[in-house]
Amino acid sequence: MRRTNTAKWDEKTKRWKIYVQKDNVRKTFYSSVKGKEGQREANAKADNWLDNNIIDTNLKIKTAAEKYMSELRLTTSKGHWYQYEYYFKKWIIPKIGNVRVEKISEQQLQEVINAAFAGGLSKKSLSNIRSCIKSFMKFCRKSRYTTLFVEDLKIPKNAPIKEKNILNPDEINILFSEDNTILNGEAEYDLYVNAYRFQVLTGLRPGELIGLMRSDIKGNTVFLQRAINVNGEITGGKNENARRQFDLTEAAANVLQEQLKVLSEKEIISDYVFPDKYGDPIKERTYRDRWTKYREYNGIQTPVTPYELRHTFVSIVKALPEGHLKQLVGHSKDMDTYGVYSHEFGNDRAAAAAMVQDIFNKIIKE
Repeated sequence: MRRTNTAKWDEKTKRWKIYVQKDNVRKTFYSSVKGKEGQREANAKADNWLDNNIIDTNLKIKTAAEKYMSELRLTTSKGHWYQYEYYFKKWIIPKIGNVRVEKISEQQLQEVINAAFAGGLSKKSLSNIRSCIKSFMKFCRKSRYTTLFVEDLKIPKNAPIKEKNILNPDEINILFSEDNTILNGEAEYDLYVNAYRFQVLTGLRPGELIGLMRSDIKGNTVFLQRAINVNGEITGGKNENARRQFDLTEAAANVLQEQLKVLSEKEIISDYVFPDKYGDPIKERTYRDRWTKYREYNGIQTPVTPYELRHTFVSIVKALPEGHLKQLVGHSKDMDTYGVYSHEFGNDRAAAAAMVQDIFNKIIKE
């Protein structure tokens, strides 16, 4: 079926709008993109609806969600699909589960986010729910359950931002001067103390640190190629920028050498840089529990999590040029580390390492 009209710019709503009709059903399609590109986008949406038949007009959101989750379990890591499964059970299905997919509106999807906001969720959690909804609706379009393009789901501007804890300078000096922890009621050397220090000096995510192998280090350069998630699964990292490379600072190189020395002295044979006492990758829960014991034993009062050791690094080196910082910590180009993103890094690795070392020299006492 061919349309005979074209999208027109609505000055009041600042978007392109087109009405089309098929089988006595009238639909409106929009595009907020300015210029001819936006007009073409709105027209394409209308053509898509006119040309493609919906497979099942009675299919409900909750049934489509089951199909979507089945695909996610086959194609993504448990850490990813498990989180999305929670969002469906807690927020999406209770709100719109009985709505037919073909009839769902963008406003009804927005109301899911609004309900989660009213439930006290943070800005980051709301953004994750939005990503889940958009991915689900893309699945529904591909499956020909709907023609709805989700364009403009908003995060409420007053959504709370969860405050991150970081180590203060005195606590950083404790970390770099105290080796012991408490285990089974007795003080002993903490096998993971160099892992804590390496995180603060490099900004690695816990999963990246746990997955770091000796073969990933070539001379003074670290090539991050994997992460091990909380379920023990090896992944390619959190995003497309997680696989990256950076040069070690003098302090980080010293910690690395000390770690290899400890493994040799304790006769721990492993391909991993920071393994457990058996040479296997540390379990993330174990790493978190051991860090908590170390922190409490040594009087580090700020309740910093292993992930917040990474935030400590970012806070310390925030004066770096943003392109350097994003490359060092593996943020995606739309992550608001600060300001405008510059993806190219290349030969600046050594310069970035020198700048980071200079910053830590002013914090860590000899």
